[in-house]
Amino acid sequence: MTAKRATKGNRPYRQAGAVIVAAGCCWGVGISFVGMVHATKDPAARLAMLQGSRGPWITGQFLAAAGTAALPVGFARFAQAAKPGPAKNLAAGAAAALLAGAPLFVAALADRASDLEKFAYRRGASWPFLTYSWLHIGALGALGAGLLLSPLKPWSGITAATSAPVFGAILAGTKDIPPFVFYLVETAVGPS
Repeated sequence: MTAKRATKGNRPYRQAGAVIVAAGCCWGVGISFVGMVHATKDPAARLAMLQGSRGPWITGQFLAAAGTAALPVGFARFAQAAKPGPAKNLAAGAAAALLAGAPLFVAALADRASDLEKFAYRRGASWPFLTYSWLHIGALGALGAGLLLSPLKPWSGITAATSAPVFGAILAGTKDIPPFVFYLVETAVGPS
């Protein structure tokens, strides 16, 4: 009887985790359609890869955008499931940060899909991506703290909370960060 109550009590968290994992997987599939394009340093080689795989690249950007847009829903569901108090407030703040940042990254993904050369040669404003990244890092920190205050497994909160300053240091030092690191952490802690 007690086990059933605990299971039923964690169901909203599992639903939130399922949305977070699905969003992360959708994003991950989307970015993987054109192999090593993100790791290729030579802009001409990047452009050749993109031109050779235009259809999959465009499809991938749409999938990545769908994952980006869905992620705040998972965080909002976690906030909704949390009992009133600090965990709920932190989760709501994380969802709000992702909701604010998602349109910036979705617009960047649309730009990538529509102008291959601009993406290949890294032209264009960097502020939308940097703003999205800082908001995402803040969301991870808030999520981590919220998870630590929730009845869920502590490792999930520790993982999310410790990733935020690490990712922040990388972004501050390089002015760039591969977004997959965000989704990797979220997909890992989502099932908790």
